[in-house]
Amino acid sequence: MKKIYVGNFSFKMTEPELRALFEPFGSIESASVATDRDTGRSRGFGFVSMPNDEEAEKAMAALNGKESDGRALTVNEAKPQTQRSGFREGGGRRGDRNTHQRREPRW
Repeated sequence: MKKIYVGNFSFKMTEPELRALFEPFGSIESASVATDRDTGRSRGFGFVSMPNDEEAEKAMAALNGKESDGRALTVNEAKPQTQRSGFREGGGRRGDRNTHQRREPRW
């Protein structure tokens, strides 16, 4: 099973359209368009999973750089997802906002 990253596509692209883009190259396990969690709008990238590695390689080679709706697609093997936490390093605080304010010199 190969998971493929597909980027730089139109914000209007739907999951069925993404699936249709890859279907000529073989069977598709899943196709998903990443959406903004607040607005629900497309973020311009998504993922396609293909069970046959050889078919996936052919699809990546054929579709990388291909123009779709006036945009050159970026198509390559997806990198493994890294574990993300809700906090930033150092306790998750962004720091005291007052530390960045300019202070008048004391004379």
